[in-house]
Amino acid sequence: MTAPGRLPDVIATAPAFTGDDVATLNARFAHHSAADMLIELLAGELQGRVAVVSSFGAESAVLLDLVASIDRSVPLIFANTQKMFGETLAYRDGLAESLGFTDLRVYRPDPYEIARRDDKSLRWAYDPDGCCDLRKVEPLRRALAGFDAWISGRKGFQSGRAGLPRFELDEGRLKINPLADWDKAAIDAHFVARELPRHPLEAAGYPSIGCQPCTSQVRPGEDPRAGRWRHWDKTECGIHDQPVF
Repeated sequence: MTAPGRLPDVIATAPAFTGDDVATLNARFAHHSAADMLIELLAGELQGRVAVVSSFGAESAVLLDLVASIDRSVPLIFANTQKMFGETLAYRDGLAESLGFTDLRVYRPDPYEIARRDDKSLRWAYDPDGCCDLRKVEPLRRALAGFDAWISGRKGFQSGRAGLPRFELDEGRLKINPLADWDKAAIDAHFVARELPRHPLEAAGYPSIGCQPCTSQVRPGEDPRAGRWRHWDKTECGIHDQPVF
């Protein structure tokens, strides 16, 4: 039984998708544009079964614009780790409002687990994997409990993500990467064409933006994600494991 005030554990359910389903979808949409693929899925078999997840980082506006152009009622999930830049929170509110999303859902870490595992709020400094699990992975797992699929903004050109497929299997749930084959030029062109607002920290030298303690400015010539978990052997927060497809 859940203790009074305690956030409930996520109840495991039967997988909604299989590896065969993922392979079929990758083949089916191999030659579709990202927009056409999303139109078919959001108005078809995934209607009411999918959410879009966003960090509201430097390039997040492109994916959110594509989704909002099709269906603004798709639930938009944001995991507030309580270590975010204030600029990110302001950008989240302004962008979600300007694009017209009607169902922004913000999830936070379990306060009981924070008190138990990170009472001094310094876990990021000695165990970044544990901090990410506590503050991002677990809240997102709760957020996605009622969905069969979710949409991610990852792109194949980003460091460590070469060969990223459009569809993956994630804990029995379908993960969709509409921008898997977009390059940096295509992202920038969409910002210009659609007059989308940029994250305010991008101009200050933050081309990839995560939590404040674990994000640093990137020097000229460095990989855009070099400022994430600098000096740690870590490139992902944990919500994106190796793809299964």
